[in-house]
Amino acid sequence: IQKLCDRVASSTLLEDRRDAVRALKSLSKKYRMEVGTQAMEHLIRILRDRQASPVRVHTQASHHLILRRFRNSSVQIANLFFPCHAHNHNHRSDSEILGYALDTLYNIICNDEDEEQDESEEDTQRKQDDIGSQFTERFIQEPENVTLLLSLLEEFDFHVRWPGVKLLTALLKCQCTQLQGVILVSPMGVSRLMDLLADSREVIRNDGLLLLQQLTKGNAAIQKIVAFENAFERLLDIMAEEGSSDGGIVVEDCLLLLLTLLKNNSSNQNFFKEGSYIQRMKPWFEVGDDNSGWSAQKVTNLHLMLQLVRVLVSPVNSPGATASCQKTMFQCGLLQQLCTILMATGVPADILTETINTVSEVIRGSQVNQDYFASVNAPSNPPRPAIVVLLMSMVNERQPFVLRCAVLYCFQCFLYKNQKGQSEIVATLLPSTIDANSISAGQLLCGGLFSADSLSNWCAAVALGHALQDNLTQKEQLLRVQLATSLGKPPVSLLQQCTNILSQGSRVQARVGLLMLLCTWMSNCPIAVTHFLHNQDNVPFLTAQISENLGEDERLVQGLCALLLGICIYYNDNSLENYTREKLKQLVEKRIGKENFVEKLGFITKHELYSRAAQKPQPTFSTPEHMLFDHEFTRLVKELEGIITKAVHKSSEEEKKEEEVKKSLEQHDSIVTQYKELIREQDVQLNELKDQVALLTAHQEQMQTTITQQLSQIQQHKDQYNILKLKLGTGVSRRAGKDGVVSGQAEEAHENGLQLEEFTLLRDELEELRRQHAQLQTQVTEKDTLIASLKTEGLRPVEGSGIASGPTELLKEVEALREQVQNQEVEIANLHSDRQELQRRADTVQVSSAVSVG
Repeated sequence: IQKLCDRVASSTLLEDRRDAVRALKSLSKKYRMEVGTQAMEHLIRILRDRQASPVRVHTQASHHLILRRFRNSSVQIANLFFPCHAHNHNHRSDSEILGYALDTLYNIICNDEDEEQDESEEDTQRKQDDIGSQFTERFIQEPENVTLLLSLLEEFDFHVRWPGVKLLTALLKCQCTQLQGVILVSPMGVSRLMDLLADSREVIRNDGLLLLQQLTKGNAAIQKIVAFENAFERLLDIMAEEGSSDGGIVVEDCLLLLLTLLKNNSSNQNFFKEGSYIQRMKPWFEVGDDNSGWSAQKVTNLHLMLQLVRVLVSPVNSPGATASCQKTMFQCGLLQQLCTILMATGVPADILTETINTVSEVIRGSQVNQDYFASVNAPSNPPRPAIVVLLMSMVNERQPFVLRCAVLYCFQCFLYKNQKGQSEIVATLLPSTIDANSISAGQLLCGGLFSADSLSNWCAAVALGHALQDNLTQKEQLLRVQLATSLGKPPVSLLQQCTNILSQGSRVQARVGLLMLLCTWMSNCPIAVTHFLHNQDNVPFLTAQISENLGEDERLVQGLCALLLGICIYYNDNSLENYTREKLKQLVEKRIGKENFVEKLGFITKHELYSRAAQKPQPTFSTPEHMLFDHEFTRLVKELEGIITKAVHKSSEEEKKEEEVKKSLEQHDSIVTQYKELIREQDVQLNELKDQVALLTAHQEQMQTTITQQLSQIQQHKDQYNILKLKLGTGVSRRAGKDGVVSGQAEEAHENGLQLEEFTLLRDELEELRRQHAQLQTQVTEKDTLIASLKTEGLRPVEGSGIASGPTELLKEVEALREQVQNQEVEIANLHSDRQELQRRADTVQVSSAVSVG
């Protein structure tokens, strides 16, 4: 190995170096440590030298010089001016040495031995994997090595590109996080890797899929980049080319990569939906009538395809994104296609189970999808609803355990936030809707509830509890259900039959299911609590169960009995005199003890299976014995545990104080409501008064304009009066002269005629002024009346209302407006006196004119 490394480092001929690297490659699998320790730097240098080798450019002068030197060698001249032949040979040798170097690095880092090994050989394998991690860490210590490897992937030569893909995949397997960071900051790093999917050589494309699977693991940033590099389109195209669900392992690799890109990545899920890729999933699930003889690969592919659908509608996703995908799946017919598989015959059991789980999450919380699922019928004669067919499998103890769990999950999802579906299920139990000729969902649930199989008991109880979840109406309706237990005996209520079975001491699993049903039924339903307490045997049974010291297996039953008794206390309406809230609390204190009661109540949440059921809605259990808790019930326990503990510890005095505080708060709320209404009414009045003030202001501005016009007219009349005085004075002076008596009299007569016409016009204008003054006087009177009514009616402050300041300010504004109107009245009075003076003067002028004419 040392000699070969020296040859790689010192040989001048490319062939010698290539042979040395090829020899190192042959030794690298068996002697990983030796080759890796001594040859890694030389191998990396080969990659760098190839990347940094300059391109030779010959000038015309150098061509002539070389021609003179090699004029006798036609081959050398041909190779000089037509370098393609020699270059092809050198390039091929260059690619070979690069390929050998990459293969050697791959063998150093990755161990491909797949033989079965015993325990000692497994330890050896673990050490060899540690060796690979050490060499990987050494390789990526310099980020330039990773960048160099990414650039080599752009080489189209198969001997370079394929080993480069395998080496980078091995590096990612050993040091994924560190390598992801380097590739993420490398310019166009992810884009270069995405180009591998477009390679026409299938082996490179397929290994490129494996590379991208490793690259995208656990890194949301790289997942987003890969998705926006058109990964969805390319992967779906590859799957279509390979035959979709009937394809080989390449389809499986594409599906695994799609799952990695979409799982827990809301951005990519939204991009997948917006890109209309959900519609392209529908053809995956088109199965024919003959479903026998499915290959193992087809089962695997279809299983991954169903998982891909579930990723898009998983309950852990945001509600908005899940609802959007559910809507799209219904619109494009994907849900209908899944329901076809659900009702088909010959489908493998694991595919049928996963299909049921997938349909469950596609319809969960979506009213449209739930309604469609309720309308699906099985292809039987006569047709039966799909829900009934599934429930028949759930309560059938011969069916596989995982299938029964899937059916229960489907039924839960059908009823999730679906009050319409809940009412339809409960209606099948009511006497008026029972059809003796057909099997209904309610009959199947009752049959499972009281069967000899404890798993059927549990599943039926949980399913029936989901029909009552957060639905007070159906809880009350279910109280009407009567059961005929045996011939000759009167029927008993469903509630009483559940408590009868509890007292008979069945298996723990069955009792847990019945107790969960009763707790769900009676929570937030005082009528159901009253029905339960009406039976004199129920409370003593619960207290006896809680107070006894039983084994570990019975602790959960004790906790659930404590929860049920706490519900009877908290939701008690005190309608039964013997079992009022206070008497039940006294019973707990005397028979059980408050501390002991709270301790037994805590057995529920401390159970090891409680936290597992609380994690996600789907019931996933390893064995039937582990089916003890339902997800929705864990939410109910979390809600009730604290308030029941407080209710038990509270004394009667504390409850009275709380009731008093509650009443005072209600009174306070009513007072606040009254004040709100009063403030709202006064606010309306204020707005009306503001509108009236605005109207008065507009009238005042109009009056001011009118007064200004009248002042202008009066000034004009004064000017005309002055002109008349001047003219009259001139006529008198002319009349007093001694010369030209006859001509002066003639001129006076003419002027007096003009003055008479002007006086007539002046009299008409004075009449108009009188009329306008009368109108103004009427408007002022109306405004006084309006102001007086506003002061007495609209602006009276309300005591204790806290809003008297608003009307006071408005009153001030009205008073100011009143003062303005009074000022206008004074001004009008002045104008009136001026008019009278003007009239007097005009009359005087008229008399003097008449005398002069006479």
